[in-house]
Amino acid sequence: MVLVVFLFAYIIRRKLDRLETFRGDGLWRTWLHWGTKVKAGHEQALAKGYGVIVLPALGLIALTIVAERTGFRLAIYPLELLVLVLLMGVPGWRAALKAYSEAWHRGDMQSAWYHVRDRLPAAERGAALSPDALHLSVSKALMVSAFEGFFLVVFWYVVGGIGMALLARGLVALAEQWPQEGARPAYRKAADWVSWLPARLLSCTFGLAGDLAGWSREVGQVIPGLKKSTSEVLMISANGSLTGYALDPERFSQVHPEEWPRFGGRSLIAIRDLLNRSMLVWICAIALLVISGVV
Repeated sequence: MVLVVFLFAYIIRRKLDRLETFRGDGLWRTWLHWGTKVKAGHEQALAKGYGVIVLPALGLIALTIVAERTGFRLAIYPLELLVLVLLMGVPGWRAALKAYSEAWHRGDMQSAWYHVRDRLPAAERGAALSPDALHLSVSKALMVSAFEGFFLVVFWYVVGGIGMALLARGLVALAEQWPQEGARPAYRKAADWVSWLPARLLSCTFGLAGDLAGWSREVGQVIPGLKKSTSEVLMISANGSLTGYALDPERFSQVHPEEWPRFGGRSLIAIRDLLNRSMLVWICAIALLVISGVV
């Protein structure tokens, strides 16, 4: 049933993302509104934020255990489906990337930056970014969003159940959206801990879903890569797994200068396809684990 629940949630979530009918960001902001007011000098306090995420996660874990021991496990699956749909997703990217690709094709880098600026990390939102730097920043943000919006949730759902999936995704939300910015670096460290293993698993999946030979030349930098961030792990491994210099704009412009106007869109399509193939690999792996009785 784990595989069935996940597949239904994944299909529903992808459909919602395409239709742009439900954005999870607003839900997280509403949930984390408890941190909007704190006493002066307590802006870096962490207990309240952890409580907002950990307590509901523990509640789901306890509910699952009780359901299993009382023989009502099937009754919990609809709730798990709903929670997964709420946790997963990368809303808003579809329209932004379409506009970005069209602006890139026209050579209008200012417009391209305008369409994706809100998706970039705060430190990388400068309008003066070069086309190369802008595209690498967009690519990195896209991969991290897909990882946190799908792969991270799926990994912890399969490994630890719906409670762990909520905890992992909730820590990411704390690091990105907790109202008190002074506490976010500490939350980011916690989010990096829960992301460490699934990020490297996805890195290995890139090799299976892409250019294995190219990936093998880069994998030594990220596994174990104890000091590498999630974004670095994904970018390095994806760069090795993609052909045609899809994540090397400088080299692409030297080898194929006449194709430069199409680079932005082609690169994003390559990244999207790599992520989709990687998810297919994960689905097949989960199916094998279910068949073997491990999950």
